[in-house]
Amino acid sequence: MTQLQRLTIAPNQLADCQISLSKPQQHYLYRVLRLRAGDQLIAMDGQSCWLAELQADPGIALLLEQRLTNTELPIAITLLIAMPKTGLEDLVRQATEIGVRRIVPVLSQRSLLNPSLQKQARWLKIAQEAAEQSERQFIPEILPPQPWTDALAAAPQPAYLCEARGQHPHLLRLLTPPFPPQLSLAIGPEGGWTEAEIAQAAAAGYQPVSLGARVLRAVTAPLVALALVAAAVEAT
Repeated sequence: MTQLQRLTIAPNQLADCQISLSKPQQHYLYRVLRLRAGDQLIAMDGQSCWLAELQADPGIALLLEQRLTNTELPIAITLLIAMPKTGLEDLVRQATEIGVRRIVPVLSQRSLLNPSLQKQARWLKIAQEAAEQSERQFIPEILPPQPWTDALAAAPQPAYLCEARGQHPHLLRLLTPPFPPQLSLAIGPEGGWTEAEIAQAAAAGYQPVSLGARVLRAVTAPLVALALVAAAVEAT
């Protein structure tokens, strides 16, 4: 079966069953990929995806049908990630490939970074590219960095606080059917959560969990937690 190119579009590019292709998109499709009028592709706007066909006018692609094939996890995962020193771009890419639905960068007490809005735009672009590569239907939502207490209040339940220290149940033991439609995972910074942050999470209904006997890096732990959830829900 021919592998169709995936293209991320903005919702305002859709009108009257057509996609208005931007100049960079036209360059990418026609000059880089060497596609021609009549060739088909998959267009995705972050919420839905369609089969589309390029037209004689290089600025237009015609929507043929909505694609209902499902490459998404059956559970929507919100990932709260305390800003690491380095590696967040790779984390966004890999978390998108695994299937995260929303990423919330957190400004914790031990965070060293306070990124600009330009960084958020960069993370979204990386997520778009990763969603295209991994043939996802949806592009993860990436929120602006926010304080820990704000992130706690906005994340859906059930919610799990991944904590390397202490005697906590393993996350995998808590992932049993029937699975909820959504859940949240909170991953701390290098050095872990502070006692105050752990107490705030507990007050907000978060269950402390372990990811295993080893202490993982701040950019490794989120991928392990996501992989555990993905394996549990897709293998059932």
